Amino acid sequence: MGDNRPWFVIAGGGTGGHLYPGMAVAKALQAVQSEIEVTVFGTSRWIDKKLSEDRGYELVQQAVAPFPSRPWRWPRFVSAWYRSVKEARERFEAREPSVVLGLGGYAAGPPIVAASKLKIPTAIFNPDARPGRANRWLAKRADRVFVQWEETKEHFEEAQAVQVTGCPIRPAFMKATAKKGYQLAKLDPDKLTLLITGASQGAHSVNAMVMELFDLWGVAKDWQILHLTGKRDVEMCRTQYAAHGVAARVLAFTEHMAYCMAAADLVISRAGASTLAEITALGKPSILMPYPFDRKRHQLANAQVLEKHQAAVVIEDTNNPRDNARRIRDELRDIMRSEERRRQMARRAAVLGRGVAAEEMAQALFAMARRGG
Repeated sequence: MGDNRPWFVIAGGGTGGHLYPGMAVAKALQAVQSEIEVTVFGTSRWIDKKLSEDRGYELVQQAVAPFPSRPWRWPRFVSAWYRSVKEARERFEAREPSVVLGLGGYAAGPPIVAASKLKIPTAIFNPDARPGRANRWLAKRADRVFVQWEETKEHFEEAQAVQVTGCPIRPAFMKATAKKGYQLAKLDPDKLTLLITGASQGAHSVNAMVMELFDLWGVAKDWQILHLTGKRDVEMCRTQYAAHGVAARVLAFTEHMAYCMAAADLVISRAGASTLAEITALGKPSILMPYPFDRKRHQLANAQVLEKHQAAVVIEDTNNPRDNARRIRDELRDIMRSEERRRQMARRAAVLGRGVAAEEMAQALFAMARRGG
């Protein structure tokens, strides 16, 4: 590796939601200047290794871990934190990065802190509508904060600079076509498509709710269902759809999410920040069921941004299949029946979409690198 090449450090990991935007930015950086080096300061989780290795990026597995709720575990957290900061600082003193970009979460902290102490340009990305405590703390130490939503700027009043870019998404989403989606998912192009997804791991409460709605599926003859269930529920859902004679394509997971979403006429989904970036970039009407078990309710705040702009309907998940089905039934029936309502929601979603977020962030990072922050 040539040390004269620009070196960009991406800090964060542990989940696809944290890492995928960073991978999209890295690809955009390489599109601007192919001769750059990228290192991911991540975690020891498998997804960090897979996403980094697949793209040829070096992965530094940090000792830092999430802040524990039990006080007797705090000393171990503090020790791992300082060890990670020390290791990042030693790497940066040996060779200075052009910019360090933090992706949010605990793994972003040590490299951002180390870089800021060495006066190396730093930025963080906050994809959620309402930032968590870690990002609010890091924002005071970063030279720039990138955010997905205009509504988020008010939470970073103490930051040096805040730039609304949207959330970087995988390039496949910007070139995906409905026609290719029909082919890859083996769908009927002459039917409308309802995409149901609970993200990569699936969402049991959403899956169970859908199994309470066969009164709708049975009469919606012009619709077909593409249901991404996760591994846990795939056989249960396949059995139930078959027993009720409903045309449904049921998959545990797909590598072709961009094309599946391109083929969808309506989406039922969780409300993770990256998922909403994909929905809005493709301009899809949606019914959002935010993840209910997060005490800070980040997904609810994300979903409410789309709801405020009338781009989506939000149904809060009570983790009771029958109750969820009762509350979603009328809205779902109305949207499935009304082409005009779907068209209006799609148009409003597209207005919120920022498919060039990765490119905007890449240009900003190069500018920061040239002027030193």
